[in-house]
Amino acid sequence: MNYQETTNWMFSQLPMYQLQGASAYKKDLTNVNLLADHLDNPEKKIKCIHVAGTNGKGSTSHMLASILQEAGYKVGLYTSPHLKDFRERIKINGTEISEHFVCEFIEQHKSFFEANDMSFFEMSVGLAFDYFAKEKVDIAIIEVGLGGRLDATNIITPMVSVITNIGIDHVQFLGNTFESIATEKAGIIKPGIPVVIGEYTPETQPVFLAKAFANKSKIYFASDLISETNPSDLLGDYQSHNKKTVIQTITILNEQTDFKVSIETLKSGLLHVVKNTGLLGRWQQLGDNPKIICDTAHNKNGLEIVLKQIQKETFNNLHIVLGVVNDKELNEVLPLFPKNAIYYFCKPNIPRGLDANQLQEKALSFSLIGNAYNSVTEAYIEAKNNSTKDDFIYIGGSTFVVAELPLNKEV
Repeated sequence: MNYQETTNWMFSQLPMYQLQGASAYKKDLTNVNLLADHLDNPEKKIKCIHVAGTNGKGSTSHMLASILQEAGYKVGLYTSPHLKDFRERIKINGTEISEHFVCEFIEQHKSFFEANDMSFFEMSVGLAFDYFAKEKVDIAIIEVGLGGRLDATNIITPMVSVITNIGIDHVQFLGNTFESIATEKAGIIKPGIPVVIGEYTPETQPVFLAKAFANKSKIYFASDLISETNPSDLLGDYQSHNKKTVIQTITILNEQTDFKVSIETLKSGLLHVVKNTGLLGRWQQLGDNPKIICDTAHNKNGLEIVLKQIQKETFNNLHIVLGVVNDKELNEVLPLFPKNAIYYFCKPNIPRGLDANQLQEKALSFSLIGNAYNSVTEAYIEAKNNSTKDDFIYIGGSTFVVAELPLNKEV
């Protein structure tokens, strides 16, 4: 199979949370452990940092990768989901895994995947670990897909575990309280391995402390320990929390491992995240006059910060292109949106996308008024056509809405 045929097979034939939601979620690590054994345990051949959290784990992972690249290390980076191409998930020093390696890996192990009902995410994790081991990376930054305790990435023993924060999201899998979600995320804490907590609440801190104590793991609360003033090319207000988490993690690497990163290198890495790693969709500007911003924030905690940042902008009229997935808690997120904006409702082009007319109807009950469109592209074009140079356009609500935008060029 060529690359397109290979990825089509991966997307269509195997369960995948990105497209299907709950049916793709597995309840234990039996399959991924079986796969790791089949691949001769590549996860044991690489040094890792493991990053979990409700929001910010992608940005945090990319910042860590950028800093370590600036320090001269060969850095693997595994993240999810992708925006445009599956290969975005697996990079070394910002360069995506080759189409050839993906095709060869799937072809070589396809019968094993089918015989053992491997999920999309499990075989993606196996592919990343196999690639990083064969390429002999110095260190790999591994982002959790969903939760932590039962996530397929949780077969690694990292040098540092990182939990960015806890918010209410994916309640059908992780529970509907801060404590229950924190328990799932804290499942990445390993015996004797230091753990960095980016943000905590009165409900989550005891969970983290208890898990760290049980594992004899030293715990660091970055929000209490780090004073953060370093600029970054990631411009969202929420990045201030992520930078504290990153700096604390780098401090631990410097103090407790053979990895060394200078202050100058850390600063340079924070300034060149997009160039070094190719990160897209985080408070990303797509155009001027009108100013056009997209962001992948998609749950209450993330959207609150983004929408507050929009209100700091100066504009005549606010245009919001909005789409969500069909398991989104709309009663939680829609009240966050301003009533004095013009809305362009759309459905991201995946099976889980919520119908634009349903979103329009639900939004109307919160006094959010606008029209429904057949696609993200159509809604985006209409927003641009209706805007003057002094207006502001925001596109978001879902990672999959942002994925359909022209992210690699100004429009």
